[in-house]
Amino acid sequence: MLSCITLAARRGLWVSSADGVHVAAPPASGHAGAVQGVVHWSKPLFLRDPEVLEDSIENALVLIARCQPYEDALATWESALRMRVVDPDALARVRLPPAARRLLADATPFADAGTETIFRTRLAWLRLPITPQVWLFCHRVDFVIGERLVIQIDGGHHVGVQRSRDIAHDTELMLRGYHVIRIGYDQLMNQWASVQAQILAAVAQRLHLAS
Repeated sequence: MLSCITLAARRGLWVSSADGVHVAAPPASGHAGAVQGVVHWSKPLFLRDPEVLEDSIENALVLIARCQPYEDALATWESALRMRVVDPDALARVRLPPAARRLLADATPFADAGTETIFRTRLAWLRLPITPQVWLFCHRVDFVIGERLVIQIDGGHHVGVQRSRDIAHDTELMLRGYHVIRIGYDQLMNQWASVQAQILAAVAQRLHLAS
C-alpha cells in the first residue's frame, strides 16, 4: 500500500525526505517486511478498500506526522491545505494521534512553498510579527518581519527574466525604506545558522521597524 512520503510526492505535495519508498501495512501483515523501503505498521484512520494499492492522502498525512521531523511534516500538511486536497474540518472530526492533531492546529494554507513553512517555523521563537505573502508595490513578497524587513526565499525558478524582475523590485523596496534579505534554498536548508544570524543582525539594527 503506497503511503506517506511516496503518496505525498505523487500528489505534488512538498516533501523533503530522501529515504526511499514508504508503504503502509496492517499490524498483522508480516509479508510487508520484505519491502525495500520504510514500512508503517498501522491501522488506517480512514478505512481503505483492501484491493486498493494507494492509500488516501488523509492516511498519508497522519503517517507523515509520525515519521517525519516536525518542520518537514508541517510543510507537507500546509502544502495539502494550500492545494485543497484535504478538508481540515473533516480531519478535525477524526480521532487523530497527538502529532497529527498538533500539525492540524498549526498548519495554515498560506505558505506558497514548503521552504516558507520551514522558514516561519524556525523563526517562531523570535516573537516578532512574521507576515507571509504580503503585496508591496504590485508584487508579492514571501515575508515581512515587523514593518520593514522583507524576506524573499528563492527557488529554482528565480533565474533569467524572473531574476531581473526580482532585482528591480528589491531596488524599489529599498528606495521606499524597506530592507530586503534574499535566501536561497541551500542557505535555508544547509546554512541556517548563517541565515538566522543575518536576520538577527538586521533586527538588532532596528531594520524591521518603520522608524
